[in-house]
Amino acid sequence: MGVTGPIRVVVAKPGLDGHDRGAKVIARALRDAGMEVIYTGLHQTPEQIVDTAIQEDADAIGLSILSGAHNTLFARVLELLREREAEDIKVFGGGIIPEDDIGPLKEKGVAEIFTPGATTTAIVDWVRANVRQAA
Repeated sequence: MGVTGPIRVVVAKPGLDGHDRGAKVIARALRDAGMEVIYTGLHQTPEQIVDTAIQEDADAIGLSILSGAHNTLFARVLELLREREAEDIKVFGGGIIPEDDIGPLKEKGVAEIFTPGATTTAIVDWVRANVRQAA
């Protein structure tokens, strides 16, 4: 029994970061590409983000982090997904993330990191190729 319908992505701004233009651009690009997007808004806790993803039956969570708290926030979201037995929800993200932190984040389970300069086309293509295929 396969999953049908469009890919569902929660786009979230965890922590105290108040800059959401990039997250809104990505949310719109994913939506325009035919995906269902749930944008959580600013100042979300990892718990709120994971709850939303599970309630919305999301296929992926896209985190936008510019605050420098990426190591803590990504790790907490991944930990909560494990605790809730929802590790099938892929986590990807972007923002101001130093190159030296990308490898360790991927080792923890972050599927992909997009840094400044990544195009919306590249992000949409990555989601299509790496998150379940829409029916």
